[in-house]
Formats: sequence, C-alpha cells, structure tokens
Amino acid sequence: MTASDTRLGPADVRAAASRIALHVRRTPLTGTPRGTLPRLLLKAEHLQHGGSFKTRGAVNAVLGLGARRIVAGSSGNHGIALARLAAPLGVEVTVVMAAGASPAKAALIRALGARTVTVPGDVVDREEHARALAERIGATLVPSSDHELVVAGQGTVGTEILADAPDTDTLYVPVGGGGLLAGICLAVRDHRVRVVGVEPVALPRYARSLDVGRPVLLPGADTVADGLRGRRPGEITYPIVRERVDSLIAVDDSEITAAMALLHRHGVRAEPSGAVALAGALRDGARGRTVAIVSGGNGGRPPMSAIP
Repeated sequence: MTASDTRLGPADVRAAASRIALHVRRTPLTGTPRGTLPRLLLKAEHLQHGGSFKTRGAVNAVLGLGARRIVAGSSGNHGIALARLAAPLGVEVTVVMAAGASPAKAALIRALGARTVTVPGDVVDREEHARALAERIGATLVPSSDHELVVAGQGTVGTEILADAPDTDTLYVPVGGGGLLAGICLAVRDHRVRVVGVEPVALPRYARSLDVGRPVLLPGADTVADGLRGRRPGEITYPIVRERVDSLIAVDDSEITAAMALLHRHGVRAEPSGAVALAGALRDGARGRTVAIVSGGNGGRPPMSAIP
C-alpha cells in the first residue's frame, strides 16, 4: 500500500474540521512549566470534550458514517469519545477492551451509555475480537486509529496548531496506533514544520517498521502509557507516516512518569499517554518554537514517589 492508496490528503482534514466543529473544543496552546524548553508550547487536548484528542476522530467517523450500530476496540479514550457522542444519538455502541485496560475508563464508557466487552490478551486480540463481533452482529467497525475518517479527524489537532502558531519549528506527537501521528502528517504535509513521533521504548512499532521498510508486529510488552500499547502500525496510518514523519524517538517509563509529574505539579492533569510527547521533547532537547501534544487526561495520577 502506498500513501495514495488511502485517498487521504489535507483536504480530508479540512473537511473533518468543518464536520466536527460543533462537537469538539478548539483547545488552547499553553505555556510550559518554567525550567523546561524555553520556546515550548503544549497543545492541551486533555481539555478536549471526553478528555482526549480521540473525540475528534470518533466524531468525524460517527457523523461521516451515519451508522446505527458501532463496534470499536479501545484502551479507553476512543470508547469514551464514541459513547459520549453516539449513545445520545441513539447509536448502539459496543467497546471491546483488553483485560489490562483501565477499569475506570471502562466504567465511564458504560456510564455514558455504551456496552463494554473485556477479552483476554492484548491489543491485537482486542482488535481481532472487535472485528469478528462487528461482522457477527452486523455493526460498523470504527477502529481507534486505523480508519480514514478517524485519521482525518485527529489531523484537526495539527490544523489548529498551525493556525495558532504558524512559526512552529518542531511538533512532538505521541504514537500508539498512529492515528494522531498520521493525521498530523496529513495536516502539515505542505508545511515545513518538523514532525517527531514519540513512542514508548518497549513498543517502537513505527520506528522498527520504518527501519525494515514494512509494517512489523512486535512482541507484547508493557508500558505505563496504557493508551500506546499497540504492537503494529495500521494499514492506513503506516504509509502516511512513512511519507511525512521526520523522526521517531522512544522514551522509557521513567521519562514518561517524570513528564507527567511535571505537568501535574503545574496543574495539567495528563494521563501517562498524554505526557509522552513532552517526555520526547525533553529527551530531544528541541530548539526553536516547539509544540508537544498533551493527548489526554483521563485518569493516570502519577505515583506519589514520582512527584518531588
């Protein structure tokens, strides 16, 4: 598959921005705690409706598909986003979650009116079960990352960043399934901004895949960033990322926890996955105007020992 096979481009991100405008919050760019990088800004997606950037892609998919029954695999935030919009519209939503997913996020999904199904195994098992369930009950599968409407919706994060800070030199993006990174790559495709994807060191699925020139499936591994436990790039997201990303770096759990603790001390209630981009920016020591995306804030208080 090549990037052209996805049929996606910047125009799809612009269309998504128009479609979702009434249902999402235009999140601010905020300053960072003193003592970090001097020209670093945070894109505050933890303030998004539903607590994460996932709302953008979920809304674009729900409104674009017009489905009455949806199945999705999710570690939590995608399911929260779907339930928050779709259930009040009378759309039946079932969210498949792996056994290690956050119980608090699962409870919130149910409280929002959706059904959850917990399956043994990891993200790969979750996605296989979600696909089979959707086929069995005649529902529409809306993956958390690897879907054209989802990717275009996530790309609106990049559109807003460029509008609010057109002088951005480097943009740090957390990478799990790759929907946000692919969407950002589409949104900034014709701009000179440097795009850096940040992965957990235990699961560098995009870096490893780009190294060998094809998507690879990594062995299962754990990370404190529970939303970034995907083991392989998506079929739609991989070629987009391959074409446009400038660099991929990895951060370990101690760096993620330290970045989250730093954010918490300054009133930014990021979850571990939401602090990964900042951890990457701090590791990279970026110069110039820099933006790190705080991708979510649903749960994830740092251990007290991590907060000086």
